[in-house]
Amino acid sequence: MFALIQQLYGPFFDLNNWRTVITSGDDWLIIFSLVILECVMSVDNAIVLATQTQVLPTKKLQEESLFYGLWGAYLFRFLVIGAGVYLINFWEIKIIGAIYLIYLAVKYFVPGKSKKTKGPIKEKGNPYSRKFFWWVVIQIEMMDILFSVDSVLASLAVSSNPVVVLIGGMVGILAMRGIAEFVMSLMKKIPELKTMAYVLVFVIGIKLLLSIPAIDIEIPSALFGGFVICSIMVTIVIHFIRKKR
Repeated sequence: MFALIQQLYGPFFDLNNWRTVITSGDDWLIIFSLVILECVMSVDNAIVLATQTQVLPTKKLQEESLFYGLWGAYLFRFLVIGAGVYLINFWEIKIIGAIYLIYLAVKYFVPGKSKKTKGPIKEKGNPYSRKFFWWVVIQIEMMDILFSVDSVLASLAVSSNPVVVLIGGMVGILAMRGIAEFVMSLMKKIPELKTMAYVLVFVIGIKLLLSIPAIDIEIPSALFGGFVICSIMVTIVIHFIRKKR
């Protein structure tokens, strides 16, 4: 068991490996490409994170939840990169995640008691309580775990050096959190974006469900990214038309 752990995580603690990566121009080019890859593949993650944090009542709590989520994502990324070769067997988690995302979207749009009580805030108690705050952080971590599987596998396909993949993933996660905060600020200014975000959450759930081995339909990242941009533009146009009226 110890030998397996050493085999999986030994490269992370090899100072010569770190020195080689940091001083290599070729490795930094690969890291840059991994950061771009992480950002492209994490657009859907950023949207889901932005919608999750909206249940917290203040901007300070929303940013704090993303901060803790960031460090949790770093820890999980370290663990899964070492065991990356085994991640292909974890496709079952995609089904659970897809069902959860579809449930969130349906719950938002279908009228009922949950709508009258403004979503999960009333279900979990006082939105200002630390218990509710940590519940949101746990949800953020679960989504990070879900979306990390694909990005880690894609990164390991680009570089077999776990240190290179780790640095690229960490910078990419930081950039993705920036995207999530940008989406959050837009939601404050344009309330219609919240409804649009839940539409995208539903689409992301379907996209995730289609990617399981039994179905094996992959929606290209470029196509999904274009769909997201078009959705945001249409929503902004609708917002200004309604505001003008």
